[in-house]
Amino acid sequence: MRADGTDGVPGSAVVVGAGVVGLSTAWFLQEHGVEVTVLDRSGVAAGASWGNAGYLSPALSVPLPEPGVLRYGLRSLLDRDAPLYVPATADPGLWSFLAKFARHCTMRSWQRSMRSYVPVNSEGLEAFDALAAGGVQASTTKAPITAAFEKPEQSSGLRHEAELIRRAGQELEVTDVTPAETGIPQLSSRITTVLRLEGQRYIDPGEFVRALARSVEARGGEIRTGFTAEGIDRSAGRVIVRSSAGKRVSAETAVLANGAWLEQLAKPLGVRTPVRAGRGYSFTVPTEQPVPGPIYLPAARVACTPYQGGLRVAGTMEFRSADAALDRNRIEAVVRSARPLLDGVSWQDRHDEWVGPRPVTPDGLPLIGASSMPGVFIAGGHGMWGVTLGPLTGRLLAEQIGSGKQPDVLRPFDPLR
Repeated sequence: MRADGTDGVPGSAVVVGAGVVGLSTAWFLQEHGVEVTVLDRSGVAAGASWGNAGYLSPALSVPLPEPGVLRYGLRSLLDRDAPLYVPATADPGLWSFLAKFARHCTMRSWQRSMRSYVPVNSEGLEAFDALAAGGVQASTTKAPITAAFEKPEQSSGLRHEAELIRRAGQELEVTDVTPAETGIPQLSSRITTVLRLEGQRYIDPGEFVRALARSVEARGGEIRTGFTAEGIDRSAGRVIVRSSAGKRVSAETAVLANGAWLEQLAKPLGVRTPVRAGRGYSFTVPTEQPVPGPIYLPAARVACTPYQGGLRVAGTMEFRSADAALDRNRIEAVVRSARPLLDGVSWQDRHDEWVGPRPVTPDGLPLIGASSMPGVFIAGGHGMWGVTLGPLTGRLLAEQIGSGKQPDVLRPFDPLR
């Protein structure tokens, strides 16, 4: 009998969530010979996995709670145009979450959490290579992330963070270049200072996740949509996932990877860390010239990526219900902040306007590992780094499920912490 109460490698698994984390876990479970069924309430890449910026950015995968975020958040509280927006609400759960988040906004907490990120950041891109080697037909593009600033002093925050990341033990190369040296024609004349984060990549996130789903199915897996998971039971050595419509799917093991909706299923399983929806917005705009690589505008908190011949523009952190409607004012706020800094962009012709809920934890660490129910595992709470760390999460969790032993690098992310 293994430590999680099960025997050996399970023959079957049900994965709740068809985003990058859930499908990566399903794919790597198949590498262990496990038969997988993936359930999703909407469809493949229907949540945060579709409309994000598509950065594969170990350089930016850092704990979200830090002193600067707290100071900025207090200044921008209730400001509808601010990149960080908390609407006036009577939701006590939200204010409790934000209070816990604020308690983690200390340098000591950030440094401790950053040390936990270093090992997974160092292995994250290798997991993408493993998927490609295993037949997933979706490419990643190597390119630096170009961080552009209107004023030289605005770059001090990123420079300081880069130094703290290096002190934590993560390799990070940051290069000072002039705007002309970037070769990015979209940078406007107002840009005076540029830092280039070397060794990063980017993807078309929706297409990548769809390719991952096709690979899971081609290897014998099943993906069922229209299944809204409502609860988890265990009976006769099997895990049973119940839907809101009364349907049931059982397997020897289960993985909960349903993003911002994780807490409802995970809380009864001993997971005390709350998960809230930190909603991000994006849209796509045509450009006069091709965009050679990702552009990061830290002062505006906007990330831009080459996307299907144009530019995907993503930004904001909005704490609202995961299922709340898109707020067009948030789109307009992103446009107003980015327009002066980018040239040759047809802002009026934007399309694919989108909002998606990123699963945020108050301590800034994801939840990866076993729950209190034998055979049930958690994979979520990655915040803004679900795409960067999704494949590695799947690989490590599949290893834990197959072996019964928690990988050392996952210990800080224990869902029962």
